[in-house]
Amino acid sequence: MAVPAWTCGASRPGPARTALIWPGRGSRPGLSARRPAARPTRPLSLLLRPLLLLPLLAAPGASAYSFPQQHTMQHWARRLEQEIDGVMRIFGGVQQLREIYKDNRNLFEVQENEPQKLVEKVAGDIESLLDRKVQALKRLADAAENFQKAHRWQDNIKEEDIVYYDAKADAELDDPESEDVERGSKASTLRLDFVEDSNFKNKVNYSYTAVQIPTDIYKGSTVILNELNWTEALENVFIENRRQDPTLLWQVFGSATGVTRYYPATPWRAPKKIDLYDVRRRPWYIQGASSPKDMVIIVDVSGSVSGLTLKLMKTSVCEMLDTLSDDDYVNVASFNEKAQPVSCFTHLVQANVRNKKVFKEAVQGMVAKGTTGYKAGFEYAFDQLQNSNITRANCNKMIMMFTDGGEDRVQDVFEKYNWPNRTVRVFTFSVGQHNYDVTPLQWMACTNKGYYFEIPSIGAIRINTQEYLDVLGRPMVLAGKEAKQVQWTNVYEDALGLGLVVTGTLPVFNLTQDGPGEKKNQLILGVMGIDVALNDIKRLTPNYTLGANGYVFAIDLNGYVLLHPNLKPQTTNFREPVTLDFLDAELEDENKEEIRRSMIDGNKGHKQIRTLVKSLDERYIDEVMRNYTWVPIRSTNYSLGLVLPPYSTFYLQANLSDQILQVKYFEFLLPSSFESEGHVFIAPREYCKELNASDNNTEFLKNFIDLMEKVTPDSKQCNNFLLHNLILDTGITQQLVERVWRDQDLNTYSLLAVFAATDGGITRVFPNKAAEDWTETPEPFNASFYRRSLDNHGYVFKPPQQDARLRPLELENDTVGILVSTAVELSLGGRTLRPAVVGVKLDLEAWAEKFKVLASNRTHQDQPQKQCGPNSHCEMDCEVNNEDLLCVLIDDGGFLVLSNQNHQWDQVGRFFSDVDANLMLALYNNSFYTRKESYDYQAACAPLPPGNLGAAPRGIFVPTIADFLNLAWWTSAAAWSLFQQLLYGLIYHSWFQSDPAEAEGNPEVRESSCVMKQTQYYFGSVNASYNAIIDCGNCSRLFHAQRLTHTNLLFVVAEKPLCSQCEAGRLLQKETHCPADGPEQCELVQRPRYRRGPHICFDYNATEDTSDCGRGASFPPSLGVLVSLQLLLLLSLPPRPQPQVHAHRSRRL
Repeated sequence: MAVPAWTCGASRPGPARTALIWPGRGSRPGLSARRPAARPTRPLSLLLRPLLLLPLLAAPGASAYSFPQQHTMQHWARRLEQEIDGVMRIFGGVQQLREIYKDNRNLFEVQENEPQKLVEKVAGDIESLLDRKVQALKRLADAAENFQKAHRWQDNIKEEDIVYYDAKADAELDDPESEDVERGSKASTLRLDFVEDSNFKNKVNYSYTAVQIPTDIYKGSTVILNELNWTEALENVFIENRRQDPTLLWQVFGSATGVTRYYPATPWRAPKKIDLYDVRRRPWYIQGASSPKDMVIIVDVSGSVSGLTLKLMKTSVCEMLDTLSDDDYVNVASFNEKAQPVSCFTHLVQANVRNKKVFKEAVQGMVAKGTTGYKAGFEYAFDQLQNSNITRANCNKMIMMFTDGGEDRVQDVFEKYNWPNRTVRVFTFSVGQHNYDVTPLQWMACTNKGYYFEIPSIGAIRINTQEYLDVLGRPMVLAGKEAKQVQWTNVYEDALGLGLVVTGTLPVFNLTQDGPGEKKNQLILGVMGIDVALNDIKRLTPNYTLGANGYVFAIDLNGYVLLHPNLKPQTTNFREPVTLDFLDAELEDENKEEIRRSMIDGNKGHKQIRTLVKSLDERYIDEVMRNYTWVPIRSTNYSLGLVLPPYSTFYLQANLSDQILQVKYFEFLLPSSFESEGHVFIAPREYCKELNASDNNTEFLKNFIDLMEKVTPDSKQCNNFLLHNLILDTGITQQLVERVWRDQDLNTYSLLAVFAATDGGITRVFPNKAAEDWTETPEPFNASFYRRSLDNHGYVFKPPQQDARLRPLELENDTVGILVSTAVELSLGGRTLRPAVVGVKLDLEAWAEKFKVLASNRTHQDQPQKQCGPNSHCEMDCEVNNEDLLCVLIDDGGFLVLSNQNHQWDQVGRFFSDVDANLMLALYNNSFYTRKESYDYQAACAPLPPGNLGAAPRGIFVPTIADFLNLAWWTSAAAWSLFQQLLYGLIYHSWFQSDPAEAEGNPEVRESSCVMKQTQYYFGSVNASYNAIIDCGNCSRLFHAQRLTHTNLLFVVAEKPLCSQCEAGRLLQKETHCPADGPEQCELVQRPRYRRGPHICFDYNATEDTSDCGRGASFPPSLGVLVSLQLLLLLSLPPRPQPQVHAHRSRRL
């Protein structure tokens, strides 16, 4: 079997060659009899090698050892199997626990999980939950439209006329550099009192709304003051919504002007540096403000695009990409005389996080040269949009062109591709300060239903790269009620600390008219949103009746998971949605692709499949049977699925009506009983509402006991199912102690502990002192040994987890143990279930010695070792010949469990390739192991160390002395742009020095999201026992491998290596960071996964008025003005001016 790449994009090292040898052949002398020999030419070496060894075996007067014959090693394997089975039968107590359950049959009932009914009920409950939010959304949207329609625009409105709670006021008062502190804000800002609310994970005030205004928008502008004026009336609607539905979380109105008004009021979570939050760039706003988009961005990189202008263009493109969501498709190209894509993407690709990252990195490599060729750029863009052989949004089509100016109008191109229907909108952006005539750019936009924008400096980028959404919103507004449909978003991180949420969105339209009989207004006022926490949806799913390996999941039309036990992002950036595909949340196969497609299409279905699952600790792969059942969640874009193992079709429900028995069993939870009955860990579940949670299980148990002294298991404030099952399992496991464990001497069999864990949440460890070294989680459903035992027949060995990068185990006081566990299967009335797992903890050192004896020619440990006399021929064994013979037990993940080499005991738990790379590679190449590679898209990585940025702010063009002495430079656009940039930098100097992730994210977060490649190994198709040779010339080795029945172990006997010439091939198992964000994106986009966009599209309306298409005027600065401004900048620093960046250039509401 060929060995694929070890790391992302790495080439495979050459494996050592292996050759199969017939059982019983290939005898070889011991190390004392070995002689160096010249390496013959292959393949004769394999044929001559046994013949060359014959004289050594027959040398008179000397003892010789040969490699064990196959039947000998099979005998050792049987002895190991019998020893393991005997210990588990005596101490595991599987049969005894079955009898205990049957003896207590009157204390529980067997309930059935009916997948179809279960999934339909949960889907209905989620639909009802979301429908309540939809009704609240509609009330808010209708009220907002009516309030704005009734509002009278005030040209002379003043800041002191408006009273509102500024969510950032407290942070700005604490910041001496805040613009409002320096300017002295005239607005009447409320000061509120707040109370802690666990539902919001925040301090809130239910009597008021809060307002957040982006940093780059002037709060005192007329547009903003009028916006604040009319949106104040929403406060009462927010409050009334909460009265009708107390479970409502954040209710938010995001205005197209940038104002955010949300309820209830809470202080804004100010980042450490500049706050770049703008509601118009949030995933939920983008989705609600327009229909899906097919966008081609073309960038002029001709030689006239000087250094600063090109930097502005690069930044503008990146900001434009941030306005796209997963429902959109995009490509980016640069052009001069000809056009070419900036990245490896040759067609439109989904605007997901990873694809946008590829674009952003590629854009930075653009270089200006050549002459401007608009025709080449536009023809490339139209060809991209006309390509119907690819997956795309098939809705709004647009071209965004960034240029410094030009005279060509390329009318012939528009006549050929876009006229007369004008199905593609053209948006043009004049970037930088220059003397070019912008009339052609305006004409292009106006004649193609687009808009013309100017980006003279960095301060205009964010606003002007998002205002195109107003144009795309026109058909939605004109469609009226038909477009007023609630959409539900992807999962994303709430900016106010609520955690992972989804948001229902509804657009809010401007219903005003300019006068009697005038055309209807085309402006979108904004988007109304209501958050739903994922935890609230999870509460509607069955928690513990599905068993440890059963679960509920949900996906959207993109195939991204809304619910899934593997949705665990290690770090989140609230600027981006959390997009984990169902096929990345699980191990992908053809059956799951079919299930995913059916769910996206909104179908019902059921399918039993054999599939691979990854263990909870991500070290193992198991091949299992799973039943998938799925239904659509009506009135949403989601589909719900249920996964059940066959053994979870039934579950136990305790029926402890006898209160005396309740008290009796409850007493076994008291710490005073632990010395005689073993230590009890209880799963940290929500048994009662008033139960205080704790990460310390001893403290949690104390809290539980204290609460049980006040309430009964039948209390209404408690989960009776959880409590009764917990108390029942306490009694059941205590009877196991009484019948089996208490009378056994664990030391006789070198055991550190015995244990039992149950579905009810009990983990009992005996004896009590063994609990001090118990490191497994107290929640059985989250314990890897528990879940793997349920999925595997026989005994599952779990060595202590080790990392090759850390120091080896410290074998002190015999505290290092190896878990061996197995599931307890019950058959009650023809119904099969697995309600518990039992096991033992082996003493590592003692069992390593026992292992050597069992794999030797001794029949028992007290028998003296057999010595090979003179003139005799003996087979080597794992005890006498441990200097020449390596004997190991390796588990199904490839981790070392036991070894006859004392120096390897502290390496137990390590991946075997880190112990003996040569041998592990041979096992892999002989199909004893199969490899599975996957990618973790939710990993967190430490940030890369910053480079030497120098003293100048990032992104600023610094002229040379030659530039200053050159009159042509002073008259150029670069001089004017430089002044504008530096002037803006004096106002917002932190913008040039802040990292976007730090500026907007949690200041405590020091890690960033990344992709990690994971590699796991599991048993291959070989079940037979055979010998093989690792052919490596003088370094060749014989080995024997055999699976131990009813276990997850592989028994391997091999010659110890003579030299290290075959160490080139090393298998890697540890996670590796993928710099390229996982599998090659350029290859993945060639085979995109199935998805469906929203079923509605509003990209055209015959009544649309396209006359408002941007009428910005260019500003040709004179030489005198330029010289005066530059001298002023060089001679003295001006006082800090007041920013006058308005929210919307010509918006009249």
